[in-house]
Amino acid sequence: MSQLVEEFNQYRSQMNDKLLAHDNLVIKRIFNLDTQAYAAGALDVKTKELLGLVASAVLRCDDCIKYHLERSHQEGLNRAEVMEALSIATLVGGTIVIPHLRRAYEFWDALESNTTTEQ
Repeated sequence: MSQLVEEFNQYRSQMNDKLLAHDNLVIKRIFNLDTQAYAAGALDVKTKELLGLVASAVLRCDDCIKYHLERSHQEGLNRAEVMEALSIATLVGGTIVIPHLRRAYEFWDALESNTTTEQ
């Protein structure tokens, strides 16, 4: 697994465990709401992940971008679909999104290299 992807997932998992162990009802409810929001409904999961990716890029949250990139990859979205969504995010967010676009592209490369090495 790519070190970039592995480090992100390890840190995210470790810190989520610590946050949830604190047993704060509001935090637990927010985490649960987030999980439920991305479940299939009137919109399929792929569409919701792309929406999350665009919103994350516009808001310039690198952790959120990485999370939605990985989920998009797991859902079977391809580079062209993801790049089209990121192009919309860059249009909406403006040139300030470009550094996040670069890191998103790098992370997508890492996700694809994981798939190649796992086959």
